[in-house]
Amino acid sequence: MKQKHFIDIHKGLNSIFILLLMYYFNSWNNIVAWIYLALHGTYGYMWVLKSKIFPDRQWESKTSLSYGLFIWFGLSLYWFSPYIIISGNSIIPFSIPMYPIYIFFCITLYVLGVFLHFTSDMQKYIYLKLNPGSLMTDGMFKKIRNTNYLGEILIYLSFAILSMSFIPLVILAIFFSIVFLPRMIKKDKSLSKYDSFEEYKKKSGLILPKLNA
Repeated sequence: MKQKHFIDIHKGLNSIFILLLMYYFNSWNNIVAWIYLALHGTYGYMWVLKSKIFPDRQWESKTSLSYGLFIWFGLSLYWFSPYIIISGNSIIPFSIPMYPIYIFFCITLYVLGVFLHFTSDMQKYIYLKLNPGSLMTDGMFKKIRNTNYLGEILIYLSFAILSMSFIPLVILAIFFSIVFLPRMIKKDKSLSKYDSFEEYKKKSGLILPKLNA
């Protein structure tokens, strides 16, 4: 099996896992749980569609069952957020007066993350298909070299802060340190073979835009 098969199946099961949690804890009246289901559930389905329509080449490589299960274990750490929300173990009560504004912020962060992640992945797929062997320096990647990673981080950040617990934030920080950041650095090393990369690097940020460049 390919790496993407393990990833796609896991992400496609997000909504089912969340619904099972809601059933187990009998939290059908928990509005935050339904909001979380809408966000993380749709993200999982959009990921599966993205994998079918404009797949990422880095997930196309074949892998062993043991490594595939390791991928499953890593992705399952993101399920701490719905568990905390649905089980009622948030460190801050959901009934505080400012919480509606907090939910608004989380949803806004999620929508922004989805836009950055999926549009940049689509651009990357089309560009590399039409212009193989060339450096992409415009569009969603003009000011940021890893717009897709920024979008994915914002998506998971919205999930983490919606839980109002520090545990999902720690998990996201670990993922950033051992998964996202090393991949971004590896990508920079790979792109350094292009003569125009140094100039592009001066005008773009690794994960945040250089507004004055």
